[in-house]
Amino acid sequence: MNPNPPASTCVRHPDRPTGLACTRCGRPACPECLRPAAVGQHCVDCLRQEGAQTRQIRPAPGGAARPTPYVTYGLIALNVAVFAATAVQAHSVGDNQMSRLFYDWVLAPRMVADQGQWVRVLGAGFLHYGPIHLLVNMFALYILGRDTELVLGRARYLAVYLTALLGGSAAVMWLAQNAATAGASGAIYGLFGAMTVILLRLRQSPVQMLVLIAINLIISVSLPGISLWGHLGGLAAGTLAAVGILFLPQWLGAKTRESVRTIGWAAVGGVAAIAIIAIVGAAASISG
Repeated sequence: MNPNPPASTCVRHPDRPTGLACTRCGRPACPECLRPAAVGQHCVDCLRQEGAQTRQIRPAPGGAARPTPYVTYGLIALNVAVFAATAVQAHSVGDNQMSRLFYDWVLAPRMVADQGQWVRVLGAGFLHYGPIHLLVNMFALYILGRDTELVLGRARYLAVYLTALLGGSAAVMWLAQNAATAGASGAIYGLFGAMTVILLRLRQSPVQMLVLIAINLIISVSLPGISLWGHLGGLAAGTLAAVGILFLPQWLGAKTRESVRTIGWAAVGGVAAIAIIAIVGAAASISG
């Protein structure tokens, strides 16, 4: 048996290895044969078939269903559950930051460095200052997360999300050492970057996404109390992780499915490792 099975190739261009697939039929396809859809991307064959149908479409029994973005829904549920716990502890929805859980998880760099409270590095990404902060972030996670998860797959999507969260924490540890930072924004900015990379991989214009990122960064600078460094750190980490998944295997000439996956995971792991090293280095700098 061949230990290196051939990489998935485009159904229309057998000479083109690809790590992408149609989110409707599931067949592998190269960027030239994919078009962005409301959720994920569809191949030209599915679009042609859909356009040819004149009667109402009804799902056939046993037919392929659109994948459900379970990881996105799970992340939203976890953020809401943590917010509910802080609100119950604080006996207040608006002042939930007065809870013990919020105090124990908010990212305070000096407490991480001096007391070794590393849980804050990840835990802060699931805390929110009041219901408005939570709703804004969960809406963004819902909009961005569904498509990103369906394109990258559940495991790689979760890895990019957590890597972006670590990147945001690393930036805060170095550049906002006297702040108390909380929120999923760093990870969500990572999804902004990942979606931009996805559009480039599909050879679609990223202009609208870039404009949206620019607007959000302007808001981060203009409004007080928003962690600009956390946003930028998450954006950088999420973008680099997505580039490692979608472009690096092609740049390195990967020819098999196994090598494509290995290079992609190694790239994400490398970005996460750099973020962790940066966090540890910042802690050492503060305590030293």
